[in-house]
Amino acid sequence: MTSQQLFRQIRAKESFLCVGLDTDLKKVPQHLLGDEDPIFAFNKAVIDATAPYCVSYKPNLAFYEAAGVKGWNALVKTVRYLRERYPEQFLIADAKRGDIGNTSQMYARVFFQEMDFDAVTLSPYMGSDTAEPFYAYLGKWAVLLALTSNPSAQDFETLALAGGEMLYERVLRNSMSWGTEDNTMYVVGATRAEQLERVRAIVPDHFLLVPGVGAQGGSLSEVARCGMNSRCGLLVNSSRGIIYASDGRDFAEAAGAAARQLQGEMAGLLADYCK
Repeated sequence: MTSQQLFRQIRAKESFLCVGLDTDLKKVPQHLLGDEDPIFAFNKAVIDATAPYCVSYKPNLAFYEAAGVKGWNALVKTVRYLRERYPEQFLIADAKRGDIGNTSQMYARVFFQEMDFDAVTLSPYMGSDTAEPFYAYLGKWAVLLALTSNPSAQDFETLALAGGEMLYERVLRNSMSWGTEDNTMYVVGATRAEQLERVRAIVPDHFLLVPGVGAQGGSLSEVARCGMNSRCGLLVNSSRGIIYASDGRDFAEAAGAAARQLQGEMAGLLADYCK
């Protein structure tokens, strides 16, 4: 999927919403726990309820790996279900991988060849050879961590280098040559909205994956004001605020309502900034 194709999906749905499938067995409604595969049953219901209002899904692999083989099988079934029922959705493996040589080649093979994700989140801090194997797959994306929302991001990401440039800004500038705006995206936390303008000045045409709206307190309107470009250029992720909108039997309906509310706000922002 190219950036233009992704933008067409955004235009068609009037949404730049990415739903994070951070499915924790401890938070799955009790009535699903007797199911043969409660993680997949939960995901399937959430997907069916939210698909009309989003353009992307982002399973966080830690939640599936924590459940062992059953969790991994649920992830495989979730991806297959999305590909079969909602092939237009942009699928991101939130794996945060970052290794070199044969290891990166194996990661790329798993996520792009075996599981058919569109994109994988990567840590760029070991350099370009950690990302090169992912760029070998035509039509697939590397999503590079740039400026994250965790409090200790300041330990490294915002360190001032010679001349006043911050480390995350150097990462942005150097990594732009690794790929193109059609296969490279950057993670910028919604709680860092005040620095989105600095990010946009460096990567004006790339898509940004922006987590942190909803339960983490990021402002959607601020993200759009500071980060949107003429082709939107944003995928804004909400996880807990959507998938755990209710812990009862109405969990899917509540998830759909939460996604619909965000989509409505996004439609207005698109009309304001992408005329």
